[in-house]
Amino acid sequence: MNQSQLHQVLAGEALSDHSKDNLDTLFHQRLASNSALIKDCYFRLYPEEENQTNFQELLDHLGTLFQARPRELKIRDLEKLQAGAWHQSEKLVGMQLYVDHFNKDLKGLLDKLDYFEELGINFLHLMPLMKRPEGENDGGYAVNSYVDVDPRFGSNKDLMLLTEALRARGIYLMLDFVVNHTSDEFPWAKKAASGSEKYQNYYYTYPDRTIPDAFEQTLPEVFPQTSPGNFTYIESMDRWVMTVFNSYQWDLNYTNPEVFKAMLTELVKMANLGVDMVRFDALAFLWKKIGTISQNLPEAHILISLFRLCLQVVCPGVAML
Repeated sequence: MNQSQLHQVLAGEALSDHSKDNLDTLFHQRLASNSALIKDCYFRLYPEEENQTNFQELLDHLGTLFQARPRELKIRDLEKLQAGAWHQSEKLVGMQLYVDHFNKDLKGLLDKLDYFEELGINFLHLMPLMKRPEGENDGGYAVNSYVDVDPRFGSNKDLMLLTEALRARGIYLMLDFVVNHTSDEFPWAKKAASGSEKYQNYYYTYPDRTIPDAFEQTLPEVFPQTSPGNFTYIESMDRWVMTVFNSYQWDLNYTNPEVFKAMLTELVKMANLGVDMVRFDALAFLWKKIGTISQNLPEAHILISLFRLCLQVVCPGVAML
């Protein structure tokens, strides 16, 4: 039995009660049933003797994130729990598309909902929508924001109107969550480049080539022709930063527990836009370790489980791919 099924069994008939008190009670029930697994994953990544306070802050933060989730989506979570493994249904027929290539922008996509229904489409995967650098941006996978729609596609209001219309028609929505890196224009990266030690520690940054050269002994190159090497020198902060994909995509340092908490916050904010499923992009690269290829490491799998468990507590109707 997975955690989603467990929550369904534990909640029972309470899933039909959409009062605020019951929504809060069910949250605390999910937290209680997941907390041991969350604790196990957390302390397998972050040494317990050094991170007791960080762990308690994470648990408290889950409550804060839950309270910020729109009531309509909390109710939708319960409806999905009642439905069981909705995302595994053989009745789902999906389509993946770039909004601007399909019908210009989000408003144009809204105009196509009748067409999707005629085709029998009830699951949409929209390629990256959020703000990205004006120049090279890896097709939107170099993100300037996880929750602000890029003006070329419309506005957040347009997205909210779309997600509301999709829910009304029983069409599920999936968006990409670029979990391994941000763009060099992301607010954290800008603060790091301006000299903030706190935000330099959100990424893999080093004052000289000693550690980068040690990594390079075993790190493969993702784009050897267009982006050779795995580190880029940033003159403004006089440091080298890990850039496994492209020089403008800075790898996040998940060995820092603050990064996990901050990214969980971004993930829930994205879910709060009305997203039903989140696709984790480049998840094999999440944990870096000298002497390895830093892909598919055991810690990466634990980290993904930690994201999933926390997401199930806060918004159990949102699935992860």
